[in-house]
Amino acid sequence: MRNETRGTLELTLAMVLSGTLGVFVVESGASPFEVVFFRCLFGALALGVYSLVRGFFTGHGFTSRKLGLAALGGVFIVFNWVFLFEAYAATSISLATVVYHTQPFFLVLLGALFMKERISRSKLGWLALAFAGLVLVSGVRPGDTASLAGLGFALAAAVLYALATFVTKRITGVRPHLIALVQVVVGLPLLLPFVDFGGVHGGGWGWLVGLGFIHTGLMYVLMYAAYAKLPTAKIAVLAFTYPAVAMGVDWAVYGHHIGLVQALGVPLIVLASLKVTLAARTQGVAPAPRTAARAPEAASPAATRAV
Repeated sequence: MRNETRGTLELTLAMVLSGTLGVFVVESGASPFEVVFFRCLFGALALGVYSLVRGFFTGHGFTSRKLGLAALGGVFIVFNWVFLFEAYAATSISLATVVYHTQPFFLVLLGALFMKERISRSKLGWLALAFAGLVLVSGVRPGDTASLAGLGFALAAAVLYALATFVTKRITGVRPHLIALVQVVVGLPLLLPFVDFGGVHGGGWGWLVGLGFIHTGLMYVLMYAAYAKLPTAKIAVLAFTYPAVAMGVDWAVYGHHIGLVQALGVPLIVLASLKVTLAARTQGVAPAPRTAARAPEAASPAATRAV
């Protein structure tokens, strides 16, 4: 099997798994804080064992500065998950996932704000198109406070993910698996005060273990393996398998579907996000753990991401 073909299969599988994440979150029956805590716990075990077996801890490449940046990125990643999972509960997996994919635009704005990067006319145009799509997708009616809250949670998650990417892309010479490991470990003391260990019952534990080992361990390993084999354009395109699967799963499992007007906004956000993502990758911007690292030693990213 050719390298690129294998990478395509690996990334497609990773994005399909990412698209099922919302079901695991909802079916666990736990609060968003508890879900993220146990995702961090089981994810740390999965990534730690994998990194140990692969010998990644030898010559890890961390310095105190790089470790500090990874930890800061972890704070953003952890609370990005909390807000995203809150959005699932307040609206639907479909709506939250589509709105969450406005991340690239917040990264552009962060670059302009902190790095004095110039926003070209084309990027402003894509930003405007995405905003129009966001207005259509939200489908929020006056007085619909639940949908408004869900929209706000998803946007907050997108901002935090962009912040994680902004920080993490400054880490070089460290394998993304190790950066992701630091990030999930950081989540444990952060979220421990919010966890009720007696609040998870029966089958809920299976869903939480799945989030850690499947959606954090296996999914990340597949993504990082694929990134080293694929051109940037294909990575950007395949990343949108995630929202497509998430919307399909949300409809199949919970009967949730977006309306006609909302459906008109989806391609606007997807197209604009794809264009901005491709431009960022062309300029050497590496995403944060959910979405990517372009080589085994590159900065870690979810979800696209998500996720």
